[in-house]
Amino acid sequence: MHAPPQSACYTAGVYARKLEVDVVIGGERRPCPLEWLDAFCMRNFTNAAEFDDTLATGAGRVEVSFRVTPERFAESLAAWLSQGGKGDGKPVQVVARAAPQDPPKKNS
Repeated sequence: MHAPPQSACYTAGVYARKLEVDVVIGGERRPCPLEWLDAFCMRNFTNAAEFDDTLATGAGRVEVSFRVTPERFAESLAAWLSQGGKGDGKPVQVVARAAPQDPPKKNS
């Protein structure tokens, strides 16, 4: 029995838009920890259906549907992180931007 050929749609990622996400706490900017992104993406703390289509893929990296803009993601994540005390008493700012596109893979 042969395995079916792998389609490019199964290797390109889950959602159409990829974002890089940084947190700024006390003037220090760093990639948002995967644990924080995962908790935010896996639970619907915002009661907004648009965030149902989000997937944390690594520290500072998330995939989202076109229903989610980088600005809205940053605003909602910042509010959730600040309310959750992730800034140790300081407000948490979030910067989300489109991730650079990965170069297409060549078939060998």
